[in-house]
Amino acid sequence: MKTFFAEEQKRHDPSFFLSSGAPRPNPEQPERVERLLAGARAAGMEIVRPRDHGLAPVSAVHTPEYLDFLSRIYERWQHIDGASAEVIPNIHPIARTGSYPASAVGQAGYHMADTSCPISEHTFESALWSASTAVSAAQAVMAGDKWSYALCRPPGHHAFRDVAGGFCFFNNSGIAAQHLLGQAKRVAILDVDLHHGNGTQGMFYERADVLTVSIHADPVRFYPFFWGHADERGQGLGLGYNFNLPLQRKSGDDVFLEALSAAIRRVEAFSPDAIVVALGLDAFEKDPFGGLSVSTPGFARIAEAIGRLRLPTVIVQEGGYLCDELGDNLTAFLTGFGAENG
Repeated sequence: MKTFFAEEQKRHDPSFFLSSGAPRPNPEQPERVERLLAGARAAGMEIVRPRDHGLAPVSAVHTPEYLDFLSRIYERWQHIDGASAEVIPNIHPIARTGSYPASAVGQAGYHMADTSCPISEHTFESALWSASTAVSAAQAVMAGDKWSYALCRPPGHHAFRDVAGGFCFFNNSGIAAQHLLGQAKRVAILDVDLHHGNGTQGMFYERADVLTVSIHADPVRFYPFFWGHADERGQGLGLGYNFNLPLQRKSGDDVFLEALSAAIRRVEAFSPDAIVVALGLDAFEKDPFGGLSVSTPGFARIAEAIGRLRLPTVIVQEGGYLCDELGDNLTAFLTGFGAENG
């Protein structure tokens, strides 16, 4: 099967982020790509360069106001006397209705949820290629492949329609799902990242054509804090089309797989024509974020369970940060999935 990846995705190289108020090296580093590529190759995947799909698939789920901001904000930021090297917001609105700020500083606060998604010279380019990677993987499945893997970097599931956050700029999983709707009537997004896919949830919260399901560390004491609770079920036409399964910190394989069984039952009840798996490998027991305790063999079991759905599947890379086993965890997942969908 195919792994899609473009070298331009490595150009985004953020220097730091704030964690509990302290500046720390940003963990969303280009080195992640090398380890994930090694893991994909070890699973026997063919590495394919994606097509440049431009802005059209991105604009299907993100607002033009937001796209204009991301495309120009780095250049505008350079004209601010004494500004930081990277675009990092220092103000956030408590409400986002009514007027829209004209200043670069105000717009950064409006469109950036936190300080973990600094924008530098190549961020927009890398994020756009990351989105094209997801689109190419979706197109491969639409053309008849049983499944494909999009090595998306920077990741995407914390990005809302007009807000970046949590290392994410374009919501690659949401973009892939929307693209699949060109052929499919219904698409499910199953997010198995350590963190709740709040941007994905927000993007489809009032829609009934995309089911969003997320298994993640309980946000009552974990990022993203304000989303991902079990009582968030959707709104309007989307009521009942969002399903959150928050887990106690340090939960391991058995607890995760029990939650996955409930998630899969919900997907089966929705009866989608295709599925997007938002794959976070940061649920790993030795991941730097340390939220859950899934083992390397556990990722194979997770993949096998999802693979038994026998649905056209786009696997989109989300989190998973630098540790010795990062590539091994991807190999375990892709091999496990392939065993059910050879």
